[in-house]
Order: sequence, then structure tokens, then C-alpha cells
Amino acid sequence: MSWCVLEPRPPGKRWLVAGLGNPGLPGTRHSVGMAVLGQVARRLGVAESWARDRRCAADLALAPLGDAQVVLLRPRRLMNANGRSVARAAELLGLTAEEVYLVHDELDKPLGKLALKLGGSARQCHGCGWASGAPHTLTQCTLTC
Repeated sequence: MSWCVLEPRPPGKRWLVAGLGNPGLPGTRHSVGMAVLGQVARRLGVAESWARDRRCAADLALAPLGDAQVVLLRPRRLMNANGRSVARAAELLGLTAEEVYLVHDELDKPLGKLALKLGGSARQCHGCGWASGAPHTLTQCTLTC
């Protein structure tokens, strides 16, 4: 795995898609966000290009999408601390909360059911919380599986 260098915002649109979960525990429901992100990386042709970025404690893959760029993020922290990795990466990339998408499990939904939510609270998903001290007015788009 190589090291990732996050560059200043390139021309065009950029989004961050974070697959939340527990690193090292594949196949568990709590890590479904990382599994979904793996499939997205394969479909975008970047499954072999993950790179570690110590500044945000995550593995990243950069994928072109038309004239835009998608930054895929797999936190290397436990689920309850995933939000710190997401917040730091968003800060490094100069992204707003509206440009950040979270993919994670939702214990209130049957496995395999998807829901897309814009804004609202993190409810019981501690991994969805942003870094402490972040504004509580952030609007995140969340895909729950």
C-alpha cells in the first residue's frame, strides 16, 4: 500500500465517500459500509489503488468520475471513532459537509435494506459523529444498509 497525498482541490467537483466500519473485521454487519465501499472501488476501477494517509488515519482511493473526482475513504479507526477520520479528511480536502457521503449499517433496518438520508442526527451511530467541536449544523448525506 502506498502513501496518499491529498492535494488542494482540483478544478471540478469533488466528493468524499466514507465506508464506516471496524477495520480488520470484514464480514460483520458493523463493517458493511467498508464492504460497500470495496464494491464501489471495484466498479470505479480503483480497487487496487488504496493508499494510506496518516493525517486522517484512513486508506484513500481517488477515482475520476467525468469531470469530477470521488475520494473513497476507509477509516483505520474503530467504528465509534470513524467520524474523526472523516472530519479530518474533509478538512484536508476543503470539503463541506454537503460533499461528504457516509455508508454504514443501521441496526433498525433489516440487512440488505437501503436508506438514503440527508441531514438529521447521527442517532445511535457513533461513527457518524463529526470531530468534537464541529458545528452541529452540518448536513451529511448518509446511505444506511
